Amino acid sequence: MDRFQELTAFIAVVETGGFSAAARKTGDSQSGISKAVNALEKRLGVALLHRSTRKVTLTEQGQKYYERTKPLLDEIQVADGELTSSVQTVSGLMRIAAPSTFGRLHVLPLIPELLSQHPGLRIDLVLSDALRDMIEDRIDLAIRISQINDPDSVVRRVTGTSLVCAGSRRYFEQHGIPETPADLADHNCLIYGEMTEWPFTGPEGHFSVPVRGNLSSNSVETILAGVVAGVGIGLFHRASLVGEFQYSDVITVLDEFMHEPRDISLVWPKRRFVPTRVRRATDFLASALSKRIQDGKINYPPLAP
Repeated sequence: MDRFQELTAFIAVVETGGFSAAARKTGDSQSGISKAVNALEKRLGVALLHRSTRKVTLTEQGQKYYERTKPLLDEIQVADGELTSSVQTVSGLMRIAAPSTFGRLHVLPLIPELLSQHPGLRIDLVLSDALRDMIEDRIDLAIRISQINDPDSVVRRVTGTSLVCAGSRRYFEQHGIPETPADLADHNCLIYGEMTEWPFTGPEGHFSVPVRGNLSSNSVETILAGVVAGVGIGLFHRASLVGEFQYSDVITVLDEFMHEPRDISLVWPKRRFVPTRVRRATDFLASALSKRIQDGKINYPPLAP
């Protein structure tokens, strides 16, 4: 017999004054309540109740046991209630992580509507190009633009975005426009992170070319600034360049070699119970981001000609 079941039956009998009333309160059968209390007394080796045809009362040992165990059962019920409330109600703090530029352009503009729909929600938006450890950094939900092979995470693909090579007109007027990926060997390529080889797709399939340049950074924003300033050519996800495409000075090159979209996904830690706030935010962002970015086509703002 489960100890919790025994304790619940015992306290119900004490508080209702009988086995039949306890059965009505708990939804169990009278025989089930009786068996649970008998099992508890047998396990403890003492009689907890005086039984008569008219009423049920506590023994001295039963009174002491009731006084010690009643607060414990109350605490369990309070904990159950708090957990149930947190699972069903969209409230509390939620940490959302996203790449810095993508988050600024596409996630941040969606946050006001999310908060408007769920006034009890609080958002901590973590914008960083570093791949965060979701458990260590207490991340509830992350937006990733990459292939994800993490058995401890749940992945929900939202849409895709293509890679693009981009530079300023000023740069190309001075250094020429590369006609093939191999031509990048003669250009100043701005390196993000450790991407010293850039991937392309040609008639014979996927291939990569080594690149080099005089500016590298672990920040997409820095590489973007370098491109806008005419320092060199950068490799980006198209979704991260949408703001810069508003300016006719920034153009893409080698588009015919860029065909494979990169997945944009929502990721959260794998666990048995997913809080309602995470599920609701996931559904909201999946819908909103898919409308905003549809497999590489940016719907906001429009690209400059």
